Amino acid sequence: MQFIDQAEIEVEAGNGGDGIVAFRREKYVPAGGPSGGNGGKGGSVFFVATENLQTLLDFKYIHRFKAEDGGRGGPNNRTGANGSDRIIPVACGTSVYDTETDELFADLVQPGQTICVAQGGKGGLGNQHFLSNRNRAPEYALPGLAGEKRLLRLELKLLAEVGIIGLPNAGKSTLISAISAARPKIADYPFTTLEPNLGVVRKPNGDGAVFADIPGLIEGAHEGVGLGHDFLRHIERTRLLLHLIDVTAEDPMGNYQTIEQELQAYGRGLPERLQVLALNKMDAVSIDRDLEAFASELRSLRNAPVFLISAVSHNGLEAMLQEIWRMLEETGARD
Repeated sequence: MQFIDQAEIEVEAGNGGDGIVAFRREKYVPAGGPSGGNGGKGGSVFFVATENLQTLLDFKYIHRFKAEDGGRGGPNNRTGANGSDRIIPVACGTSVYDTETDELFADLVQPGQTICVAQGGKGGLGNQHFLSNRNRAPEYALPGLAGEKRLLRLELKLLAEVGIIGLPNAGKSTLISAISAARPKIADYPFTTLEPNLGVVRKPNGDGAVFADIPGLIEGAHEGVGLGHDFLRHIERTRLLLHLIDVTAEDPMGNYQTIEQELQAYGRGLPERLQVLALNKMDAVSIDRDLEAFASELRSLRNAPVFLISAVSHNGLEAMLQEIWRMLEETGARD
């Protein structure tokens, strides 16, 4: 399945139906009077969040959505039919922005959450409404009002409790495949992962927690360098960050600081987000590297739990997950 997390579309509500000019022409009714009906209301455009979608792929092929126009009024004071609303399903986690003003309409997070993004036009009044003592036979009616039209930008931010971050080749995809049923593409070169991967990790109580492998974070990601600018937004909704550090790299401390600097530059609450630090590939590190000293140094810098793990051999994963469950439960209780 192709992962699409941004889209721009045009939505247009239905126009209101026109009111009409009509007069009663009935036998044995000497003073018929005006009887032009009102136009029907135009249909509106709604977004509704659904769990059945995971991407914004549908909007890659269809860019314009229009609701039905209201019907024209009829004689004998008949009101025109209301136009049908246009209901557009979107993935949970979709943010809806007005492209021209950059106004945020809504964050559609909960299944079934609904937002009207374009209001249908009101129907015009028929000539029956303009009857008065001064004007017993009005010969005019009003046209229906135009429906709202908007250009919208959709952004999908993954709904995951834990976001796995780190430089390319830190082992994020290997880790998510080790702790969940997700099977991302894995290879020994940078930027193997070109789209976020989601995996459900089973908790001891039987519930599941969603982990997201966030790809493409490199130095300058917040400015659009590499792939990170496209995917930093997905970390915003996570409750906890699992920062993976490759201890076989030439400068693991420098790698850690690179990601931290990107979080600081991006802002939006990410620098303060709870973190667990995982020193990955411990079974492949050279003998002369003191991992315990490195872990102690990180604890003093971040004040976060640090674990020595190997995603390949599964060493240390259980203890790391137990700490993640504890932290999630603690933050959930505070909320």
